[in-house]
Amino acid sequence: MDPAVAPSPPVSPLAKRFRGYLPVVVDVETGGFDWNRHALLEIAVVPIDVDEGGALVLDTPASAHVVPAPGTQIDPQSLEVTGIDLDHPFRFAKPEREALDHVFATVRAAVKKHACQRAILVGHNAHFDLNFVNAAVARSGHKRNPFHPFSVFDTVTLAGVAYGQTVLARAVQAAGFAWSSEDAHSALYDAEQTAKLFCNIVNAWPPRA
Repeated sequence: MDPAVAPSPPVSPLAKRFRGYLPVVVDVETGGFDWNRHALLEIAVVPIDVDEGGALVLDTPASAHVVPAPGTQIDPQSLEVTGIDLDHPFRFAKPEREALDHVFATVRAAVKKHACQRAILVGHNAHFDLNFVNAAVARSGHKRNPFHPFSVFDTVTLAGVAYGQTVLARAVQAAGFAWSSEDAHSALYDAEQTAKLFCNIVNAWPPRA
């Protein structure tokens, strides 16, 4: 080989897997169930990476607390479930557009790192998360949504097939991981647990020839 010609960098296995889409786990905490009406309150993303042996692993996450967008509503019962205190002095919430910019920057960097064409959202009841993301994107006029607009990987289905469990806590435990009820309903915690679940299921699947 001509020493003046630098070798091409190795191609990430994720560039060819999943049709060139990079799986990125997303979890949102919200002010209710209606993405067109209720506020986005927290968002977390965990890009999927690959180790030297080709197994899927978690990459560095990003998360943000979100200031409820003007005109959106909050069902008090949702705050009872999530435990979110909108007036907590250390919440450090960002306006919706800034929160999206913050987490999307991490997603785009991961997509570029693996030379993928775009991200595909992975979630537990994934279309719930995607619908809230898409609604926030539309509401804030964001022009650089890195996610596929409608396709997802849903760990409810995957865990149902792999472990016979569809509730996140039970599926995570069936996969052999610990679950903390005290930390649940934090977007970052739930996203990280969902990411572990996704990686565990995919890594157990026989590799393609």
